[in-house]
Amino acid sequence: MSINDPIGDFLTRIRNGQQARKKFIVSPSSKQREAIAGVLKDEGYISDYAVATEGQKKTITVTLKYFEGKPVIERLQRISKPSLRLYKGADQLPKVLGGLGVAIISTSQGLLSDRKARAAGQGGEVVCLVA
Repeated sequence: MSINDPIGDFLTRIRNGQQARKKFIVSPSSKQREAIAGVLKDEGYISDYAVATEGQKKTITVTLKYFEGKPVIERLQRISKPSLRLYKGADQLPKVLGGLGVAIISTSQGLLSDRKARAAGQGGEVVCLVA
C-alpha cells in the first residue's frame, strides 16, 4: 500500500496512539519524520523517539507523553499538504494559541519550531501545528 502523504500519516499515528492511550507508536522512518520527532521532543510534546533498522527497513518508535492521565498533545494538525503547500515569511509565521503551542516550519536550515525560525529570521513551509 502506498502512502500519498507520509507526514500526514505520521501525525495521524501519533494522534491515534494518544487517543488509544498507547505508550508508544511505531512508524516507517524517514529523515523528515525523524526531524519532526526531534522538534516534538525538544518542545516537550513527546518523551523520546528511537530509530531502528530491520534489514532494509527503518522504523521510528515514538514514546508518547501524558500528564495526569491526559495526552500532552491536545491538537496536532497538518497544515501544508501535498495538494496545497503553504509558505510563510519569517514575519508571517503563525503563533499557535498565542505562543503556547508550536508550529513546525521546514526551513533551509531544516525543520524548526516557529520560535527558533523567527529568531533565525527564517521563513518556510508550515508543516503542522501542535498544541
